[in-house]
Order: sequence, then C-alpha cells, then structure tokens
Amino acid sequence: MTGTPVLALLAQIAEAQSIDAVWRLAKDYFASLGFSQINYGFTRFKHMKTIGDPDDALFLTTGDEAYAQRYFRGGFYARSPLFRWAERNTGACTWKWATDAYAAGKLCPEEAEVMRHNAAMGIVAGLSFSFPEASARAKGALGLTADPGVGVDDVEKLWAEKRSEIMAVAHMMHLKIIQLPRLSRSRALSPRQREALEWVADGKTTQDVALLMGVSPAMVEKHLRLAREALAVETTAQAVAKAALLNMIFQEPVAQQAQAAR
Repeated sequence: MTGTPVLALLAQIAEAQSIDAVWRLAKDYFASLGFSQINYGFTRFKHMKTIGDPDDALFLTTGDEAYAQRYFRGGFYARSPLFRWAERNTGACTWKWATDAYAAGKLCPEEAEVMRHNAAMGIVAGLSFSFPEASARAKGALGLTADPGVGVDDVEKLWAEKRSEIMAVAHMMHLKIIQLPRLSRSRALSPRQREALEWVADGKTTQDVALLMGVSPAMVEKHLRLAREALAVETTAQAVAKAALLNMIFQEPVAQQAQAAR
C-alpha cells in the first residue's frame, strides 16, 4: 500500500467515529506489512515512573484476553527494554538495538529475562513508537511485533523502505484515538450522569442543573455522586476534569452513540 491508498487510509482513520473503528483500520494495515501482533497504550494520568491507575489507561491489543491480562494487567510490559525506551524517548525505532544490547550483555537482568521469554515465544523483531504529547502527564506508545519468520534484518529493510508511510499511519491512529471517548466498564457514565457533569462544567449550580434537567436537586446530587464513584474521584470538580480528559463529556451525538455501543 503506497501513495494514494495510504492517503485514503489516513482519511478513513481521520473520519472514524469510534476507537474500535480506528483500531480496526490501523491493525489491518499493520498486519498487511507483517505485524499481526500489535499493542497500544495511552494514559493521561502518568505520574513519576508509573502510568497511574490502570483503569484510567487505554490498552489495545490484537492478543487474546489471557495475553492482555498477562501483558498489561500483570505488568509484563513494564519490564521490557522496549517499554523503557518508550518511557524515555519520543520517536520510533526497530528492535535491533535491543537484540544487539542483549547479545552484548548490556541489558539489566530483568530486561534480559524478558528478551529470553520473548525469543522462546518467537518474538524476535518489531517496531516501537513513542508518541509526542502536549501534556507532561500523557503518554502513548505502540508496539508492532513481526510475524513468525520475519527477522530483524527483514524489519530493518521494511523500515528503510516504508518508514514515512508507517509513521504517518501510526501517528494518525494515535491522534484520532485520543480525540474519541475512552470507555471501560469501570469508568462508564450514564447519559444523565454525563449531562449533570456537563452542566456543572458550564458553571451551573445544583439548583440550576435541577431545573435544566427537570429533576430534583437531590436527584442531581445522586447523579453527581454516582459519576464521582464511576470516575474514582472525590470531588465533582475532579469528576468534571477527569471526564473531560477521557473525552466522556461534550461529545457529538454520533460519538456518544458509538460510546454507548461499546
């Protein structure tokens, strides 16, 4: 896929209305290049050396549920030299440097163990992306694992030929995803909870919100309390800020419908 087809793909990603749609377009493109195993992560709540609460981070993978639990929830990713590279850098790289560092004995024991584990699983080559972010608390990264039979030298050759194209699709995917409502069952808001938060964000008092929503002040307080619980925050101001950061309020109707369908 080159030239006009790639431009068409970028337009499709830009016009997608849900994270699922963006992910499907991007993963199909990467798979066509020999990268069927894909991991993506993004957080707006990075603090010091942690990604914050995992429930506030977005993790996408082409792996199955067991893989996702082990890789993300189990924290396996955090021990990888490639993840640590992404933490400290912005840009993209092939995995050749990690392979060379392992062969030269330059990785710490924990990182070396990850490399041995990956090699036993047939994971030997790939690409990593660490996206530039406007916020010091935000971080997004993407890992593309080369399919079995695709070696380090194969990836180096592909990267030399298609670097600009691959970078364009990766960046468009990331930039579109972070614009869209980010959902998880643990952070779901009902339509009324979203509406109450939106009115509060507009500076309305509880009495104002009650009139605007056609309910009692007590019901407004209930909606706001449930929103605070869903977002795992203590104050309504924090709930408004967090919901805004997660693109959960002030969404266009189409985006809200896509959110409800997930």
